[in-house]
Amino acid sequence: MFRLEEVSQTYFRLEGPVEALRFATFEIRTGEFIAILGPSGSGKSTLLTILGGMLTPTTGKVWLEGRSLYDLSSAERAESRRLKMGFVFQTFNLVPYLSALENVQVPLLLCRQPRQTQLLRAMQLLDQVGLADRAHHKPSELSTGQQQRVALARTLANDPAIVFADEPTGNLDPQTRNNVLEFLDKLHGEGKTIVLVTHDHQVAHRADRTLQMVAGKIEEATSGRWKASA
Repeated sequence: MFRLEEVSQTYFRLEGPVEALRFATFEIRTGEFIAILGPSGSGKSTLLTILGGMLTPTTGKVWLEGRSLYDLSSAERAESRRLKMGFVFQTFNLVPYLSALENVQVPLLLCRQPRQTQLLRAMQLLDQVGLADRAHHKPSELSTGQQQRVALARTLANDPAIVFADEPTGNLDPQTRNNVLEFLDKLHGEGKTIVLVTHDHQVAHRADRTLQMVAGKIEEATSGRWKASA
């Protein structure tokens, strides 16, 4: 599905250049569950943003299903995200003045789905995450765990083939954390490609394969099937 070839990302600051990602070369296969493991500042989120088509790398090539992602126009990349990708964030990014139902509707609205289709799909997804009875509550009226479940429902609105999860369990209590991980396991079992960023080794163990990142470099990958290059 994804192939990265010598991908690097350098940020230019007043104090000098910062290498957030250094010559990453690896593949992610369709239907695979990948964990990107590393401490804060190691380059995990930069890598995720590049995979999501939102940050043009300084050097290298990113291929998605045989197409060079950053040779596409920004509009074509946005279309690819809309049709193929779902994102789960640690901070949820829910719209505060919209209800849970309306938050889940947003991706469907952007796809210009008929209103009745939006409502039906959004309610089905809220029911799937156990929040049908909270459909008309705003984020401020929901617990942290409930907000995360709304965010998960919204992620699935357009039935994405790829789910990117950026520290999705970082702010959660143990029970909600396990619920989120079980939900990602379920999506993986349904054939979706999961790319999970985490600093938690226990969370990373849920994946098929783990990419270890240190100071912008992929040091190793834990798998009997694949070994990262230096």
